[in-house]
Amino acid sequence: MKVLVVGAGGREHALVWKLAASPRVDKVYCAPGNAGTAELAENVPIGATEINALADWAAAHDIDLTVVGPEAPLTAGLVDAFSARGLVAYGPTQKAAAIEGSKAFSKKLMEKYGIPTARYRVFTDAEEARRYVKEKGAPLVLKADGLAAGKGVTVALTEEEALGAVHAILEERAFGAAGERLIIEEYLEGEEVTVLAFADGEHVLMLEPSQDHKRALDGDRGPNTGGMGAYSPVPALTPELARRVEAEILRPTVAALAEEGRPYRGVLYAGLMLTADGPKVLEFNARFGDPEAEALLPRLMTDLVEVAEATAAGRLDRLSLAWRPEAALTVVLASGGYPGHYETGIPIQGLKEAAAQPESLVFHAGTRREGNQVVTAGGRVLAVTALGPDLRTARERAYRAADLISFRGRHLRRDIGWRAFKLGSC
Repeated sequence: MKVLVVGAGGREHALVWKLAASPRVDKVYCAPGNAGTAELAENVPIGATEINALADWAAAHDIDLTVVGPEAPLTAGLVDAFSARGLVAYGPTQKAAAIEGSKAFSKKLMEKYGIPTARYRVFTDAEEARRYVKEKGAPLVLKADGLAAGKGVTVALTEEEALGAVHAILEERAFGAAGERLIIEEYLEGEEVTVLAFADGEHVLMLEPSQDHKRALDGDRGPNTGGMGAYSPVPALTPELARRVEAEILRPTVAALAEEGRPYRGVLYAGLMLTADGPKVLEFNARFGDPEAEALLPRLMTDLVEVAEATAAGRLDRLSLAWRPEAALTVVLASGGYPGHYETGIPIQGLKEAAAQPESLVFHAGTRREGNQVVTAGGRVLAVTALGPDLRTARERAYRAADLISFRGRHLRRDIGWRAFKLGSC
């Protein structure tokens, strides 16, 4: 069969890598792809949100399955447009993807159906939001309502930070239309974890847990980014807690969306806080996380084509997932200045040497090829993943491979997995 992957980041390179390994797949395309996807697939020069052009191309090239990586085309209705053309696209419809596209919608859904999450208020008026901040006091969490590439959240530990976020989101419009509404939430304490699940509109099939590292600097300091690294499994999510997540969060959410006339089919991402009162939802996303995908997909043994077919047929309850027992850890190599201003077009050295390291994979994110040279083309440039018999070995291997790669201004965190090591269960 012929498969198209939509997107251009590290997650999409990981999806291309996983799908290309399927015995069911003859040819993989990636639109628009990057320098890494070009090594395994044929890149197609169509942007991820050019939905009509993608549908035309998929129809003309007899694509059997399209797998959508990023959130923007999902919330813009790519799956709906493909379905209208008789094309198979893996991911939620536009109505179902609203669980990521609007945090206000997501919070209201959870409130209505009793899904555990932080208390919140929604604001459109900056002065009203400021009064609320002064009334409640810090710490607070402030979020732009719409899509902001993982950067629309401020964890304000002081009232001054909270007021600054109100001004940036509602008045300066730092996130454009995504900031037309502001959500202010109570600050939750505990261990953060990502749990992904395949959903077919009724059934859910949980993946192994992972943990992202959003902050730019070691020790979870600095601004939020799209993600600086991840690891899997996560010792903090015990089997008992995992059962609670499935019973109290994942299954009720899929049932709630179905009840609302928005049946959810695809990958559901639950960002959770393991609080003293149990797991609570920080956010939902409508797709694989990035860089969580780069840590999870190398551990997943089950064929993604099989998952897509079970999803379409509504029979995920008859499928079980097989996992490699090894741990995986992913380190993101970013451009200097990210998530702020950064340069592009900088030559990258050491890619082949890094990929040749034991149990190591190099997934491209913000890269492109110029002649015989791979150069930087984004904020997050590469994701280096390594597997090992335990998390400590996986980390050692990942950093050994990452340190073989160089480009001017390269930035990476040195403490990916630190929370797991702090627990002393690695």
